[in-house]
Amino acid sequence: MAAVGGGRTVSSAFAPIRLWLLLPSWLTIGFFLLIPVLLMLVYSFLTKEFRGGVIWEFSLAAYDQFLFDRGLFGDDPPTIQWTYITIFARSIIQATIATIMCLLIGFPTAWYIATRPASSRAVWLFLVTVPYWVNLLIRTVSMKFLIRENGPMNEALLGTGILDAPLQLINTDFAVQLGLFYSYLPFMVLPIYAAVERYNFALSEAAADLYASHWTIMRSIVLPVVKPGIIAGCILVFVPSLGAFLAPDLLGGAKNFMIGSLIEEQFKGQAGNWPFGAAASMILLSMVLVVLFFYARSQAREQV
Repeated sequence: MAAVGGGRTVSSAFAPIRLWLLLPSWLTIGFFLLIPVLLMLVYSFLTKEFRGGVIWEFSLAAYDQFLFDRGLFGDDPPTIQWTYITIFARSIIQATIATIMCLLIGFPTAWYIATRPASSRAVWLFLVTVPYWVNLLIRTVSMKFLIRENGPMNEALLGTGILDAPLQLINTDFAVQLGLFYSYLPFMVLPIYAAVERYNFALSEAAADLYASHWTIMRSIVLPVVKPGIIAGCILVFVPSLGAFLAPDLLGGAKNFMIGSLIEEQFKGQAGNWPFGAAASMILLSMVLVVLFFYARSQAREQV
């Protein structure tokens, strides 16, 4: 550290006002993150008004509705509410598959970019991020137009004689996974690229000189070094995929309802069930926090 007057370092010179320098960040996080989450938590314990809106009477009715089915009038013996549990399970499966697809394509893509000459890497990164210059809604609608029955993809396959009938892709699980993959692929490529770029390729050359196979080099040397980038990319893809609603709504249809779509439906207009939507949001948030907690614990154990 460069010394400042009196032998103090730059770090120690700003120590008395360090908390004040962080104040803008604290205010931003508190106003745009903590307060909305707290409001959502409070709403999840309120009671739905019959004609819409909420009644400021605290109860666990929203969480009970998510977990148990008590019949149309609420007086039947409680049974497990499999409808919402199935939607959550479907969301986890869809997000997991989308994450695996992004990893299978994103890792070799990031590796290729990181091994290009330094003068051309910026061009490749530019090409990866270009789709994000367009709104997510427009990109999802474009994907729907591309893969629909009379879309360009099916017309090209029919025109070349590869297919005799158009592929039925819209309103399928595959369409949802394809939409999630297309939406969040750069979130996988960029963290892995940053990790591979810092990798010392002399380690691979030394292992090759000792007659290690390509698979051994990748498994024993490369993957342990770039693992933080892989984990970061998986988290950045899995978390938004879990709560996505545009791809399921536009590409999946009613049969492929996901938790993001369920939450969106609860907040549409005054007739929506805001407490239930808030409760589903808090359950989703809790699941994400559990995943991040175990990831943080595993990272802490590795550093010990």
